[in-house]
Amino acid sequence: MSDVIEWVLELEVSAGQADGMADLLEEMVAATKANEPGALHYEYYISDDGTRVTSLERYADNAAAMTHLANFGAQFAERFLATFAPLRFSVFGPAGADLRAGVAAFGAEHMAFHKGFARG
Repeated sequence: MSDVIEWVLELEVSAGQADGMADLLEEMVAATKANEPGALHYEYYISDDGTRVTSLERYADNAAAMTHLANFGAQFAERFLATFAPLRFSVFGPAGADLRAGVAAFGAEHMAFHKGFARG
């Protein structure tokens, strides 16, 4: 079993917010890359029509995920929630009670490891 926490966050771009979306995501990616060594994978994907965005994130452990949530809350949450409406949030791995509480407002569904392996 791994300590890794992963999540998939599916978002809808809010009306009138498409123009500022790229700048916000660029800032978030740069800040996460520069300040969060426990963030192992942090990518955003956009639908062909530009109305939906999916975030794929992987953190070394619960503490790294909590560091990300703290930084997100302090720097980006207000702009992010004005830009996007969460559609679905799936969290994978051994999320602690603190992380579960931290993502509860997004309606996160938690999935525990069952079977499998990872390479690399």
